[in-house]
Amino acid sequence: MKFDILTGNPALARTDCIVIGVHDSGELSAGARAVDRRCGGALSRWLRHGDFAGKLGETALLPAFARLKATRILLVGQGASTVTRRNWRKALQATVGALAKTRVESAAVALTRPATRDLDDYLFARSAAEITHAALYRVNDLKSAKKPPAPALKSLKLGPVGTSATAARRGLRHGDAAGRGAALMRNLANLPANHCTPTYLAEQAMELGRRYPALKVKVLEEADIRAEKMGCFLAVTQGSDQPPKFIVMEYRSPKAPRGPIVLVGKGITFDTGGISLKDPGAMDEMKFDMSGAASVIGAMSVVADLELPLHVVGLVAACENMPSGRAVKPGDIVTSAAGLTVEILNTDAEGRLILCDALHYARRYKPSTVIDLATLTGACVIALGHHHTGVMSNDDSLAAEIVAAGVRADDRAWHLPCTEEYGEQLRSNFADMANVAGRDGGALTAAAFLAKFTQGLRWAHLDIAGTSYASGAAKGSTGRPIGLLTDLLVTRARR
Repeated sequence: MKFDILTGNPALARTDCIVIGVHDSGELSAGARAVDRRCGGALSRWLRHGDFAGKLGETALLPAFARLKATRILLVGQGASTVTRRNWRKALQATVGALAKTRVESAAVALTRPATRDLDDYLFARSAAEITHAALYRVNDLKSAKKPPAPALKSLKLGPVGTSATAARRGLRHGDAAGRGAALMRNLANLPANHCTPTYLAEQAMELGRRYPALKVKVLEEADIRAEKMGCFLAVTQGSDQPPKFIVMEYRSPKAPRGPIVLVGKGITFDTGGISLKDPGAMDEMKFDMSGAASVIGAMSVVADLELPLHVVGLVAACENMPSGRAVKPGDIVTSAAGLTVEILNTDAEGRLILCDALHYARRYKPSTVIDLATLTGACVIALGHHHTGVMSNDDSLAAEIVAAGVRADDRAWHLPCTEEYGEQLRSNFADMANVAGRDGGALTAAAFLAKFTQGLRWAHLDIAGTSYASGAAKGSTGRPIGLLTDLLVTRARR
């Protein structure tokens, strides 16, 4: 997709399709008024027939009127004339969705945008590019039937721009990279577990390394993992026939400040729960339990694509959690890479086990910040639903930075507590700690478990169980939290 800024009178744009907004009761947007003047009021006369009311998300494709250089007009309902960020996003999603059903190859979009104080030129353009990628995304299904043709849309100009076309073009570049990173994440997460194995994840990371010379990738095999004394990670994988992989991705710009940002991803490519077997309902969705790993891989592609002046390390612990005669059992005690012993009371609380060893591995980089991403708990979904990612941290300023990035990216997160009381619930009679602490505050005690391995680190945990994928008729990866991570990393790069 090629993005650019729409400048000048949209009615004069030489393109396949002009996209203009219409508000409630047929009120014309500024772009629509410009088109109406150019074609001598033809648009107003057509609207007086009453076939288009301007309801939010409503669309109508018309042949272009006389004196326009475009061949089509797409009317898009924008609802109230005071446009909020939420309504603008819905209108743009409807725009790209409608264009994708046509053979339009280029379009100029002149919808009413929110006030600059709500969405500046940079965020307006970045958000627009991200929304466009998301709306054009097609699930990488394995159906045998002939696939419908891919959308013809190849070029999109976006306006109106306020005072800074330079900022808007930077936003388009960043949003384009974020959109591709989110598509990569979605493609990985949507694949079934018999295709997207730990080995497959490692291969995709290696492929990124070949694509971007600045991105160095290495993969630790089971013998290497054993040499690192990652006993918790090995306990989770021992019931599976699929070999585990520990993926290390490192991007280092010569302009990077000291102390890297380390992203750690949970890569359970399928989670049966192990011996603590899950209920069968919706177990197919446990292919999404590697969404943290997919987030890290997608984010590393964004960093390398944009050549950000940062030092970023991505760590992915990838394996399956399966029941077998070799599988770890409730009551077993294992030793983590940090030397702490863990009593495994529930084998379905496996994400924290692989993450604790990955977090300990992160220490060797002397990081400035460590952020782990995981579909860690159903408890977080109960607490926050599917709207906000849960953020728990040992540093309130880092949590605030992440929440602010989510607000700017429209990829929201919510700060939850991570205090010592939750860690006290993990006491064990037989080991340094247990891996679970009962139902109460399940998302918080999971984070408290990880916190025991992050002392001395500036660390945050993102529980993406409710936001990284959808169930039901819209089942599939959402691409979240790539938008949040992109904003966080780009903002760090501009310090």
